[in-house]
Amino acid sequence: MMASAMTAQLDWSATIQQRQQRLRAQHLCRQTQAYRVVGDVLLHDDRSGQTLIHFSGNDYLGLSQHPALQAALASAAAAGSGSGASRLVSGSRPEHDALEQALAERFERDAALCFSSGFVANVSVLQALAQREDVLLLDKLCHASLIDGARLAAAGCRRYRHNDVAHCRQLLLQSARTGMRVLASDGVFSMDGDQAPVQQLAALAAANRALLIIDDAHGIGVLGEHGLGLLEQQGLGQQQVPLLIGTFGKSFGLAGAFITGQADLIDHLRNVCRGLIYTTAAPPPLVHAQRVSLRVQAEEGWRRERLRENIDWFVAHANVAGVPLLPSHSAIQPVLIGDNQLALQAQEALRQQGLLVVAIRPPTVPQGTARLRITLSALHSKRQLQQLIDALSQLELPA
Repeated sequence: MMASAMTAQLDWSATIQQRQQRLRAQHLCRQTQAYRVVGDVLLHDDRSGQTLIHFSGNDYLGLSQHPALQAALASAAAAGSGSGASRLVSGSRPEHDALEQALAERFERDAALCFSSGFVANVSVLQALAQREDVLLLDKLCHASLIDGARLAAAGCRRYRHNDVAHCRQLLLQSARTGMRVLASDGVFSMDGDQAPVQQLAALAAANRALLIIDDAHGIGVLGEHGLGLLEQQGLGQQQVPLLIGTFGKSFGLAGAFITGQADLIDHLRNVCRGLIYTTAAPPPLVHAQRVSLRVQAEEGWRRERLRENIDWFVAHANVAGVPLLPSHSAIQPVLIGDNQLALQAQEALRQQGLLVVAIRPPTVPQGTARLRITLSALHSKRQLQQLIDALSQLELPA
């Protein structure tokens, strides 16, 4: 009996070791690294003693260190640090309702519903909506959370070529007509920084009575006259895009996520989203800070303007310096390298010059497309941007 148990233990242990060895051989091992924030865009690594300029975060507007958000978290904690239950049991608080009402008003939509993270929101929404009789279509480069939601959904999922509306139309017309057709895409793609053709997707969805879902995690707060994201920039509202997904973990400087859209759709999702029903509600202090961040983001438009200026300045000067950026007009500015080991070497070379630019490798990006994913903030100075360009121009990068 004991020998059998020992054999079983060795079997799983050996299997894990073999899998880890394969990851190491492919230069795909990852580790967490703890940093202390010591400035607006500065991180300190206690282990190496380095202070690094941060070019790998998603805090596009620099709100994560905003005094109003810090004060909101501290003041609301006096009323209780946790909710103690899921929203549909006894964990819903006035803060949750106030936040969802504020979100609906800000995005000019009927209703909103909040989740613990963008990953949970995406997985929950697709799993809840795409039933066995339905058809689900996703862009080939959708975020992993949308892909995992599609895997969990009972509906069959088909993937169209990246931003290829003609291919999407072809797959849509080939799909079964027995149930609902659901079309989902990122707004701004997180690893390439390019934008979905949302106007064309909206027209396609309308012509085929399909439900269009846009996850605009990297566009909200950054794009549009009022920072409402890619849909505002492209002149699309609730009628064209019935369900919009956003996150508090990017331009809002916090954590958590939300969906917003037509009232009947939001009410249905409230009743069927497993990621909402079976999850403890977000702590009230965090929810209060989320509402404050929503207000600050609306009031401090200079942050969005400064970010836009930094993006344009960086792209223009990088092009002059011969840095091979992917085509992107967002805060995400990738440099394609291809080989995993070379991408890690480039990351280390930049780190030696005081720059934190993390190499992104498969499975986050397709095989053979490892890259440096540069992200810009409203709080980066021109001097810091120039320092990054100078360091990149010294690397041996693919043309």
